[in-house]
Amino acid sequence: MDEAQIYPKLTEIFRNVFADDTLEATPTLSAKDVAGWDSLRNIRLMLTVERAYGIRFSATEIGKLQNVGDLAQLVRTKI
Repeated sequence: MDEAQIYPKLTEIFRNVFADDTLEATPTLSAKDVAGWDSLRNIRLMLTVERAYGIRFSATEIGKLQNVGDLAQLVRTKI
């Protein structure tokens, strides 16, 4: 699966987690760009992504993420 196939699913996840149908998962999107993206939402987001793709992230991996592009690359390496 390449990143072009990952982004549509990430968009769906982001829209669900943040209850915002206008969100688009793009490589440069980060927490500062999304209202309500706090630590609790981040945990929910990561758990939802893990479930959606059947993968697991370590705390270290999550801590290194800077934007959705980093997340998409991490997902790609895990599946």
